[in-house]
Amino acid sequence: MSGAPPMFPVARMLQLVEALAGRRVVVVGDLIADDYVYGKPGRISREAPVLIVRHTGGEVRLGGGANAAHNARMLGARVAVVGPVGRDWAGGELRALFTRAGIGLDGLVETPDRRTPVKTRILAGGSPSTRQQLVRVDREPEGPLSGDTEAALLATLARAGADAEAFIVSDYGYGTASPRVYEAVLALARARGAVVAVDSRYELARFAGATAATPNEPEVEALCGAELGDERDLEKAGRAVLDRLDARLVLVTRGSRGMALFERDGPVTHIPIHGTDEIADVTGAGDTVISTFGLALATGAPPAEAAWLANVAGGVVVMKRGIAPITAAELRRALAADGAPPPPR
Repeated sequence: MSGAPPMFPVARMLQLVEALAGRRVVVVGDLIADDYVYGKPGRISREAPVLIVRHTGGEVRLGGGANAAHNARMLGARVAVVGPVGRDWAGGELRALFTRAGIGLDGLVETPDRRTPVKTRILAGGSPSTRQQLVRVDREPEGPLSGDTEAALLATLARAGADAEAFIVSDYGYGTASPRVYEAVLALARARGAVVAVDSRYELARFAGATAATPNEPEVEALCGAELGDERDLEKAGRAVLDRLDARLVLVTRGSRGMALFERDGPVTHIPIHGTDEIADVTGAGDTVISTFGLALATGAPPAEAAWLANVAGGVVVMKRGIAPITAAELRRALAADGAPPPPR
């Protein structure tokens, strides 16, 4: 099924993509190593009724807040990332990947006694296009961040955020965006008039005062304690989230049903899905949305235009296998395709 026609003139949206370049953004959050193990399916094991997969390779990619930072960088922003990494192989992989992406390491706080979060996905198939995920193994740090680590994050944040135009808070439940760290983000943003965009997997209610939040429908349901049966339920819940967060904007992502943008001083804007709903992989799409939306707001773009750009970006990355960022070139191509003449019948 194809998406609806573009909501805004293509030329205007292409100008907005160009305006993203050079924006100064600080990403604060949980940095995750996404570990992919590839193999070819073989036979059933004689030891247990399980499939034997012959290992053919693997790779590590930037996940969680690291993926949000990667997206911002690939859109042309000047990115500082603030978060903890362990003194382990996964922390080393993240450092190398940040360097390769052109993201500085000054904002990383090493935690010798706390591991880097790792999500290992085992995929099997004859080619990249046919690989299917068999299982995911999560290796997670235990307990909250130490007082020393939090203090180091606060000091690093103060340096990194001194000239920021936008702060992106990426909370995956591993404790980086603690109440003290988030309050420091808000203070820095108020002093500079900067945007604060929040994506929280489990504790969105804790992030009051943000400029914008980008929950998905299940997260809205959890926050409101009610199922979203129809558009009326969605609009009631969206307004309730706006009030509870004391936010200016809430952008609800709805999967194949697109998005809904709630503005404190404006209408509800229903945004249709861009492209096709026959997606390849939703992994990391939320990171793409928060990064694109936050950066676009930092340019001064109207919220509906920023939301449409984030919608197009999300539509691109869900067609990729595995976690992957949007690039400015890909975003321009997707927008330009909206303005292309229809093929002859």
